[in-house]
Amino acid sequence: MLAGSSWELYSAADFPQLPPVVEDGETFRENAVKKALLVAGILKEWTLADDSGLEVDALNGAPGVFSARFAGEPGNDKKNNEKLLRLLADIPLEQRTARFRCALALASPEGEVWTTERTCEGLIAPAPRGDQGFGYDPLFYLPELGVTMAELPEEKKNEISHRGKAMKDLLAHLKTIAPDCVD
Repeated sequence: MLAGSSWELYSAADFPQLPPVVEDGETFRENAVKKALLVAGILKEWTLADDSGLEVDALNGAPGVFSARFAGEPGNDKKNNEKLLRLLADIPLEQRTARFRCALALASPEGEVWTTERTCEGLIAPAPRGDQGFGYDPLFYLPELGVTMAELPEEKKNEISHRGKAMKDLLAHLKTIAPDCVD
């Protein structure tokens, strides 16, 4: 999503010496800020961190910040989706309102932080559809498009998703602090 910038980009995987960050914040924003500040402090580099997940209204906002480990095993998308469907089994589609939420935090080496948080509204489908994306994408139904997130091509998903909208905010911010680095 940062194609077109002149930034030299790395991921956390490029720095195996980084300690794991315990995501113990009560909000996505708290977790993103914690990750960005920790890594920026260690590497003395600008750092962008994301914390994202799913909020289902019929479940009082769950899985929320526990989205990745909703079924108890971190990163087990299949079990997370199965648990979500079990919990919503008796809930009619029109009452399965939900949103994906993305919080981005950009931290400077000096500890300054800029954040943005965006959402994408939808419904939880009764069964998975599509094979694009990851996580809850096969269950996240977009009524206005008649598809799940997992049925969208990556370009369209990046245009309308919570993460895509947050990245647009980030690019606008980067243009104000480093205009020569973003087209």
